[in-house]
Amino acid sequence: MSTVIYYFSGTGNSLRIANQIAEQIPDTSVVAISSISNKSIKSEATSIGLVFPVYCWGMPAIVAEFIKKLSVDKKKYYFSVVTCGSSIGATLLDVDKALTKRGAKLAAGFKVVMPGNYIPMYGARSKEAQNKIFAKSITRVQEIVVTVKNKEVKPIEKGFFLFNLLSNLLYKSFLPQLKKADSKYWVDQKCTGCGICFKVCPVNNIELIENKPTWKHNCEQCMACLQWCPTAAIQCGKKTTHRKRYQHPDIKIQDLIY
Repeated sequence: MSTVIYYFSGTGNSLRIANQIAEQIPDTSVVAISSISNKSIKSEATSIGLVFPVYCWGMPAIVAEFIKKLSVDKKKYYFSVVTCGSSIGATLLDVDKALTKRGAKLAAGFKVVMPGNYIPMYGARSKEAQNKIFAKSITRVQEIVVTVKNKEVKPIEKGFFLFNLLSNLLYKSFLPQLKKADSKYWVDQKCTGCGICFKVCPVNNIELIENKPTWKHNCEQCMACLQWCPTAAIQCGKKTTHRKRYQHPDIKIQDLIY
């Protein structure tokens, strides 16, 4: 195996990008970060990729913890691709810092714009708008594939300098609140007790009590439970009840269940 791509994805954007890269690079496997429970993570691959969404201009907690467990080798080629709705801030710089602490370096880091899924702030964009974004992402992935195939070292993509400083401050204040952010989640009368929310949660943060979800305050804020609920019965606060849900059209629920 020459390349392994580790990914984290709630509504499918990052999984789709990981799959598109893997489809164009021979001998490449795609592995969900949330499916790995090992205390130490080793891989025989010579190229290792990390694909995940940007969270408040930083890494999801699960990704940061994964890098700490990753057995690194400075001779290997490390790359990362982050998906986002607009800006990535210092996210990829933080990935590089995390790898540097382990004795490796990020050879290349890329941003791919995808439709946002943070439903507490906004609903899904129109299908037409989504398709335009997907079309641009295909071209972007092709550029990434060329770099990774050739194991090229390129400047790590980042936001504006001052914005990076601001994003670091916001991220540091956001991260400690992340796990208990599910205290704002609730389920309305449309819930059918299907259990899909329980199945798609990447960190087993949902428990079904009398076929209704309850959250255990170990949340990653991936929005999978809200976005994949077939009846849109799961809410966050008071503003999500009428907002359109989003899932990547090429990803199915089964793709996110391990």
